[in-house]
Amino acid sequence: MRQATVYIDSSALQYNLNRVKQLAPHSKIVSMVKANAYGHGIKDCLAALESTDAFGVACLEEAIEIRQLGYTQPITLIEGVFSADEMVDVIQYQLECIVHRIQQVEWLIAHKNTYNALGLKVWIKLNSGMNRLGFKSSEIIDVINRLKVEGFTCVLAMHFANADADHALNEQQIAQFLQVKQACEPIMASCCNSAAIFKYPKLHFDFVRPGIMLYGATPFADQDVHKLDLKPVMTFSAEIIALNHIQQGEHVGYGSSFTAAKNMNIAIVSVGYGDGYPRVYQKPNFVAIRDQLVPVIGRVSMDMIAIDVTDIEAEIGTQVELWGKTRLVDDVADANATIGYELLCRLTQRPSRRTYK
Repeated sequence: MRQATVYIDSSALQYNLNRVKQLAPHSKIVSMVKANAYGHGIKDCLAALESTDAFGVACLEEAIEIRQLGYTQPITLIEGVFSADEMVDVIQYQLECIVHRIQQVEWLIAHKNTYNALGLKVWIKLNSGMNRLGFKSSEIIDVINRLKVEGFTCVLAMHFANADADHALNEQQIAQFLQVKQACEPIMASCCNSAAIFKYPKLHFDFVRPGIMLYGATPFADQDVHKLDLKPVMTFSAEIIALNHIQQGEHVGYGSSFTAAKNMNIAIVSVGYGDGYPRVYQKPNFVAIRDQLVPVIGRVSMDMIAIDVTDIEAEIGTQVELWGKTRLVDDVADANATIGYELLCRLTQRPSRRTYK
């Protein structure tokens, strides 16, 4: 059987959730599990995150899956509903909505009696400068006041555009958020994603919304997960399926893009872009064998990669860590000029999956 495998470490996920609790001890935690728990597999991740206060998802289908798996924690639809008829499912499955445009407010008010009777909160999104979703500060206060009059329990929310960096917009966003919050008191508040949980402890407020940090990848370009005291949850591995000895001047892979500068031993590993392993690199890339980094050479194929094993013991069946605890997914992403989020989310269904505690 072809051995490209994704291993999920439940204890690492629990460790990272506890790390959030340490950092934000006075806030409730909305664990972001959208996009199949960032590619990790929703079912197994929910079990490890059972002690969270709530879940966050992108759409109705993701929320319904959580309810059908038997979880009763609050679930927030972070993009809200996409049509008026979705409000029927919101009520049936007892989901909390973000509203970021006026149509959603009208759809919500049409169901106010049942929604409020269920004790559901409504999250009102402030567009404080990211210009993606939300009401501008000039209109959001009226929206919140209207929802309060209609009997809703409100949470003011926003999303940082640059929480992972020192950027002038951060202070502008914070100022807008605090101004709106003060004008709408009493009101609950939430503005911290993974990076902001670390960076802005004074802004934790009522709810924090960890995402990537739960899965043991970093939200910062200049700090790895070890420095943040997080544990990688996913290990992506495959096996060596062939060994070749090549002479100086011989080529490897499609396009003959790699030319051996010396006599080399190379290994072929059973993984490729058909499994979700990235194809194009702008920096040298590595995998790990027994905690030692090994260079990837030549072009990544749909089903195979080549690695240089000249200086390491390797044989057919040797396990190769594509990313995990030694070769961090963030480092693979950096070599690919992207971010760890993307690599985790774009894994295909072809690798087998296993979970351990």
